[in-house]
Amino acid sequence: MAALKLFSLQRSAAPMMRSAVLLAPQQRGCYKIVTPKESDMSFKDITDRAAATMFWTELFRGFGVTLAHIFKEPATINYPFEKGPLSPRFRGEHALRRYPSGEERCIACKLCEAICPAQAITIEAEERADGSRRTTRYDIDMTKCIYCGFCQEACPVDAIVEGPNFEFSTETHEELLYNKEKLLNNGDKWESEIASNIQADHPYR
Repeated sequence: MAALKLFSLQRSAAPMMRSAVLLAPQQRGCYKIVTPKESDMSFKDITDRAAATMFWTELFRGFGVTLAHIFKEPATINYPFEKGPLSPRFRGEHALRRYPSGEERCIACKLCEAICPAQAITIEAEERADGSRRTTRYDIDMTKCIYCGFCQEACPVDAIVEGPNFEFSTETHEELLYNKEKLLNNGDKWESEIASNIQADHPYR
């Protein structure tokens, strides 16, 4: 019984082996020879190599390439006096926004605190006399933040956003612990750009 099974397996594998043998020459044609060619000893090639050695033709060719790039427009910019364009979706320094009336937007729903994967946001809130909820504490530890943008996506009133500012390096750790006042000041400072970026990105949300 085992001999019959082995014989049937060999017969079924035979066509596959024949097809592999037939395909092998076609596959070999796909390879390219990458080893350097041996030097030709013809008179023309010998004189070309001698001229390249004696007259430094490669050196002058490289000098020509350098000279051509001198007159091209530079690819770099004169930072910090010139700055490149930023996408409306750029995620930079955080900010808390206000309504045009001056009232802060945040309603203390704590969705940003819940969704933050780095647990960088800490919120405390209380109810006002008119029944509305507002934050008494809104802290972001910028050393924990991974700039994923989840807080901005989760906010139902576009209160917490990541603004266009990317120049906020500090010398101490404490300066990167943002409180509510610091975040609101950032919002007041960058409100015009933040609003235009949200408007530009609105059709894709």
